[in-house]
Amino acid sequence: MGLELNFNIDPRTKIIILVLLSFMVFNDVSLYISGILVLIPCICLLFSNHVKSAVIYIIIYIIAKCLQNFILPTSTGILTILFVSFSYIATRMLSIMMMGYYTINTTKVSEFVTSMEKSNVPKSIIIPLSVVFRYIPSVIEEIKSITNAMKMRGFGLNFKSLKNPLKLVEFYMIPILISAVKTSDELSAASLTRGLSNPKQRTHLYEVKFKIWDFLLLAITFIGFGVYIYNFIGGRLFA
Repeated sequence: MGLELNFNIDPRTKIIILVLLSFMVFNDVSLYISGILVLIPCICLLFSNHVKSAVIYIIIYIIAKCLQNFILPTSTGILTILFVSFSYIATRMLSIMMMGYYTINTTKVSEFVTSMEKSNVPKSIIIPLSVVFRYIPSVIEEIKSITNAMKMRGFGLNFKSLKNPLKLVEFYMIPILISAVKTSDELSAASLTRGLSNPKQRTHLYEVKFKIWDFLLLAITFIGFGVYIYNFIGGRLFA
């Protein structure tokens, strides 16, 4: 419990890690770098009371790696396409998705704004990003509400509903799109109402600063990124 209470990562650390991981996933990397890609989101999820998500994440990654190493070399036909799609998405994109999931779910808008203003980031960047931090969770809640409403009317999101794509679009996609546009307008108005566009210096209730966990995770990330750059330019640090 003590680790969970003390594991409060600075929003700047989360964004830096997310950006660097995004650079590393789009090229073939060695097993050492791949381990770092998996390790960082897993640590963040485990110590932030998202144990279930961390376990599912690790299981999916292990299955994808096993497919790449043992199944793909001997598979043929349509199964090869399915296995390749799943394994490459899981091994390359899953780390970014989980780190993004962790960042969105554990960062308060006030903490984010405080950290960005402390780093002298322009307001033209802070305001849109602060809206995004509230936009994604709000849209997910709206989708859940729309799904529950459709289930009460006897139209669930399942294989049966796929047989009637026009109704699926009418009952799901249109309400979701309308709700998404409405939510974005409301959040933009709320951010302006709270004075985010005020050019004067703001005071903050939250105190943000780099702690031991921030330095540890940043060190691991930068070491992995350094090894990635070295290998990318033709070096061979590890055999």
